[in-house]
Amino acid sequence: MKRIAITGAAGNLGGLLAQGMKDMNVNLNLLIHKKDAADNLKEKENISVFKVDLANKETLRDALENVDVIVHFAGILFKANPEKFLPTTNTQYFNNLLDVAIGQKVKRIILISFPHVEGECSPENPATGVLDGEPESMHAKTRLEEEKLLFRYGEKYDLEAVSLRVGMVYGKGILMIDAAQWFARHWLLGVWRKPTYIHLISKPDFVDATIAATLNPDIKGIYHIGDEGVQTLQQFLDDITTYKGNHKPWRMPVWMIMMAARGFELFSTLFGTRSPLTVDFVKIGMVSYYGDMRRMRKELLPELKFRTYKEGIELF
Repeated sequence: MKRIAITGAAGNLGGLLAQGMKDMNVNLNLLIHKKDAADNLKEKENISVFKVDLANKETLRDALENVDVIVHFAGILFKANPEKFLPTTNTQYFNNLLDVAIGQKVKRIILISFPHVEGECSPENPATGVLDGEPESMHAKTRLEEEKLLFRYGEKYDLEAVSLRVGMVYGKGILMIDAAQWFARHWLLGVWRKPTYIHLISKPDFVDATIAATLNPDIKGIYHIGDEGVQTLQQFLDDITTYKGNHKPWRMPVWMIMMAARGFELFSTLFGTRSPLTVDFVKIGMVSYYGDMRRMRKELLPELKFRTYKEGIELF
């Protein structure tokens, strides 16, 4: 039985993958920090939970012992002033994970990334899996640095280095989707006017693709994970809010959205709460993104459960 370590296993997507793998013929090491793993995961005989701190390498050694594959999700999203902490929590912490993984002879490391690292891309000009992009947002800049670091380690230590550049994962239970619906229910959801292309992937297809990247042989390099739909963020939000009986998002000038983001960040800073919106979120959100899926379809997921979000509307 392979032993798979999932960082951020108590988080949104890490927890989703853990739930998808819990009944498979694998051992799972779930790496958590402050939030605990779900109770139904802790009850499984093939699952071990480790409380770790990516800032401290010593806390990682036992968690990565005899591990074959690491799937790395851990990170901080909903916090004010990401420019101040992301260079540490993304790049430096990931470097710590890589160092311990090499010492424990881990064979494959999978980084969950996103197409934004290549900068602006679209269905007509999709991201192709290069590392020379020039993104604007700090989230994308630091994730690109993580990718470069991963592939340097891969070359140096003969490691199977994998980056899954995932489009927006949709479905009920995804934090950003649920937050959008909450704002829409209260007539507070807004979006900029300029059409922004987005690449989507359903929850079950995301899980299946990530499991394939974890277990299939000879997986290396960059894979774009997305469905066959072509849509804008504005179309997507209109459709999913209407489907749930909520108000469609207002079309707003960018300055108004930026002002709201600064307000959320200020409140988060003063009261130590999550910030559902930051200026950097707006920056990354306004960039169209779409990936070339040919490698995914050939090596990971030949058939999708939901080819477009309209086919998967029931997931909301």
